[in-house]
Amino acid sequence: MSAPAIVTVAHHVPFLDQLAARWMAEVDDDPQRTGAGLILLPSRRAARALTEAFLRRADGRALLLPRIAPIAALDEAALALSGEAALELPPAVETVRRLATLTLLVLQAGEAFGDVRTVDQAWPLARALADLMDEAEWAECDLRERLPEAADGDFAQHWHLTLKFLSIVTSAWPAWLEEQGVMNPVARQVALLHAQAAHWRENPLPAGQRLWAAGFADAVPSTIAVLRTVLDMPDGRLVLPPVDLGMEEETWQALPPGHPQAGTARMLRDLGVTRDMLGVWDELPPGCAAAAPAGRAALLSAALLPAPALGRWLDPAPAPALEGLSVLHAADQQEEAAAIALILRHAIERRGHVAALVTPDRALAGRVATELARWGVVADDSAGEGLATTPQATFLRLIAQAVDGGLSPVALLSMLKHPLAACGLSPGNCRASARLLERAVLRGPAPPPGIAGLRAALSRATADEYGALADAPDAPQELSAFIDRLEAALAPLLSHASAPAEVVDLLSALIEVGQALATTDDADGASRLWSGEEGNALGQHLAEMLTWCDVLPAQRIGALDGLVASSLAGVSVHGRRALRGREQAAAHPRVFIWGLLEARLQTAGTLVLGGLVETVWPPATDPGPWMSRPMRARICLPSPECAIGQAAHDFIACACAAPRVVLSVPGRRQGAPTVAARWMVRLDAYLSGRGASLPAHPALSWLEQLDRPPGAPAPVAPPRPCPPVALRPRSLSVTEIETWMRDPYAIYARRVLGLKRLADLEEMADAADYGEIVHAALERWFTRHPDHWPEDGEARMLATFDEVLAEARLRPALAAWWAPRLGRIARWCAMTEAARRADGAPRVVMTELSGRMELSGFSFGAFTLRGRADRIDRDADGGLSLFDYKTGTLPTLRSVMAGWQSQLVLEAAMIEAGGFAPQAAGRVTELVYWRLTGGHVAAQALDIARGEKLSELIAGCRAGLRGLIAAYDDPQQPYLSHPYPGEEPRFADYAHLARVAEWSAAREEDMG
Repeated sequence: MSAPAIVTVAHHVPFLDQLAARWMAEVDDDPQRTGAGLILLPSRRAARALTEAFLRRADGRALLLPRIAPIAALDEAALALSGEAALELPPAVETVRRLATLTLLVLQAGEAFGDVRTVDQAWPLARALADLMDEAEWAECDLRERLPEAADGDFAQHWHLTLKFLSIVTSAWPAWLEEQGVMNPVARQVALLHAQAAHWRENPLPAGQRLWAAGFADAVPSTIAVLRTVLDMPDGRLVLPPVDLGMEEETWQALPPGHPQAGTARMLRDLGVTRDMLGVWDELPPGCAAAAPAGRAALLSAALLPAPALGRWLDPAPAPALEGLSVLHAADQQEEAAAIALILRHAIERRGHVAALVTPDRALAGRVATELARWGVVADDSAGEGLATTPQATFLRLIAQAVDGGLSPVALLSMLKHPLAACGLSPGNCRASARLLERAVLRGPAPPPGIAGLRAALSRATADEYGALADAPDAPQELSAFIDRLEAALAPLLSHASAPAEVVDLLSALIEVGQALATTDDADGASRLWSGEEGNALGQHLAEMLTWCDVLPAQRIGALDGLVASSLAGVSVHGRRALRGREQAAAHPRVFIWGLLEARLQTAGTLVLGGLVETVWPPATDPGPWMSRPMRARICLPSPECAIGQAAHDFIACACAAPRVVLSVPGRRQGAPTVAARWMVRLDAYLSGRGASLPAHPALSWLEQLDRPPGAPAPVAPPRPCPPVALRPRSLSVTEIETWMRDPYAIYARRVLGLKRLADLEEMADAADYGEIVHAALERWFTRHPDHWPEDGEARMLATFDEVLAEARLRPALAAWWAPRLGRIARWCAMTEAARRADGAPRVVMTELSGRMELSGFSFGAFTLRGRADRIDRDADGGLSLFDYKTGTLPTLRSVMAGWQSQLVLEAAMIEAGGFAPQAAGRVTELVYWRLTGGHVAAQALDIARGEKLSELIAGCRAGLRGLIAAYDDPQQPYLSHPYPGEEPRFADYAHLARVAEWSAAREEDMG
């Protein structure tokens, strides 16, 4: 009896080892006859893995391998059997050339699909058009014939407009292809497959030349044509991955597209094959262990039955086969990656044991590779990484963003602190210079745009703001010279910053700038940018962009970053992410990270299936921007749910490809809660109905033991610094006294340690700037009108505020926002001041006076109090009124009387002690706060105290200050952080340094 032409390999049998063993067994393991024939496989990775399976089978013997060809990479060189028909086909259009030309057509379509005006907007649409054409060509759907029918009937007008836009692919693009004498790549691939099938039908392989096709779980029409031809060969055979032979025929015939076996069922129907025609290879090859325990495939098949067949869950069944199967429920992506790395690290302690992570989530793959490096293990990540995420591509994009942003601080520092940036210096010198530039120029309000703005900001900087960095190990360059270097390096791009330029010129300038910035004192920038697999791939891509983007219209530099990002989307490279910084290390021979394509047909000792959440594995179903699901069905395009079916097939195949399988489900991803993959939900429900559940893998407990110290957690104690009294400050301002009371640690950090909070990058104008404008306007007004009130006082007050606002040179939007508020303040001040002067004008109005008061009689010497009064009025009787302007929150009367907000009272004490100018000496009779916000209630006045009550308040405040000074003259008195709950400071610049968040929670629990 002859062997069946179509066979399937049982789930527990290693597929490729079985394939190699059967191939060799049919020629009695003759090493010379083994090489006679051809094996077709779905992918290059499967072809490489089959080669390794043959070598394992040969066990060191010399062996002639058969030809092994991946059908997905078919061309004349791969098979060389397609005949003259293949040679007559036009060449395939280059990928970048196709996208550049489609981008031009999208731009020429005007507003047919939205307001698309720039190449960075049009390029993604061009890619979507290319994807639509590829999908239609794989399905052998003639868009020119079918698209006009796609939106007939009651479809929304939007879809009719979309189809009008798609005339690009039905008329303009075919005409361009014919004019250029090229073909779409997929159309050529399909034609090659049909030519190959026709050639084999007309010229069968000679006797003794076997032709097998193996590993196909689904197939497009052109691949079906090849597989039919294989089956027609005398020695042809089709070897399928595991097929569910136990499923009822009625269920099999109605599988939804999202089922794991849907693609295989569809392929068998297209081939005219039924399941009863399949042979089964279920015996393990000699020397091979089972890929998975018996019963696991049946468990997963039952759990994933389609909805109409779920009644079978009620049938009696043996206990679920959970041996070697476990689940990992991590809190988030980082915990998931760390736990998976531990699982892989633990697995390879077994001699000869192979461990792999399988995931479509490239971010998870990168995290796991990084975590494995902690153990000195470099994983072989065969799925590669996106070319757009490589250091070289990131560096070029940062350059484009910096120039487009006018060298704004964040964008400029992102570029300068990239590892490739050097500006002709050593990388260390460049980094130190960038830090120096940051402290001197870029912190605080953003400087004006461009190189001129950097120079202007540098001219206003003071050396004491950044001089400490000069002692760094890599000494920075003098800043004016460093800015000169920047200008020279960025010049090619800066020259295009003000006007549109040809896309090719922008790309050439970007490359030139990248090389200039990457140049070090001993290495050429080109060698640093374009070396290695990643640099070489990026260089080739940009060379193609320079070759084919000359058809695109001129663009402003703002489109450059988006164009580079769009052109790199979806382009992968076999990067060296795991080896960065470990150039001497080698990939571990038994640890792998596979994407879903790489994992197909593979086996291992331990497999971790990572990222089992909706929208990752399985992917999100998206019909694309061009057609709805009903429209796709009308023109016979595959359902988007077919991708779910393929992902489900990969899940089942991987779950049965190793004795030990861990199913990993993170609880959160990118900060948001996740939904477990539908297969995990099904499996949990199925097991729950049988009183079982997946056992939890212990990796999370390993992680806790690894990274957490033994014993119960103990909160950190609040800091209690006690510096020598000689180091403690002997002079503070009146505003610092409040800080001294509410947060002594802040005084310690600022005045003893000398720490000063750095301003934010690109710091926006805030309440402090608003307050400065108000103070400056009132000072100018009272300086001009110290003792009389003009008839047009309100108009002049408004004019003074407008004048100061104009001098502040704020952003136009901010100035327009603040102007009405300042106007309301000016009118309130004019009205209030006119009312005050109606009772008698002050003899003298003094503004912005600085004063000092020395307090003596302490063990360690005198203490000096400093202050600056916003306004002091002397009335006809010689009494003094003290004003303080607040543009934020007013102090409460209770807080002032209790001494917590004593700024104004301390200033009064300084006045009575003669701490200000002689004309401001005397008795204070009035303390007034003006709250000037310009809001719905423009302003309000708070009168603190008068007469004897005021005198008592001043005396009490002076005594309290002396007590505070005396307390801190005690060497044992610590500078505590936030010592009084309920009286914390409003602005705590040193809370992070004092670790307030760590110990305050414990204090609140104790108090509760």
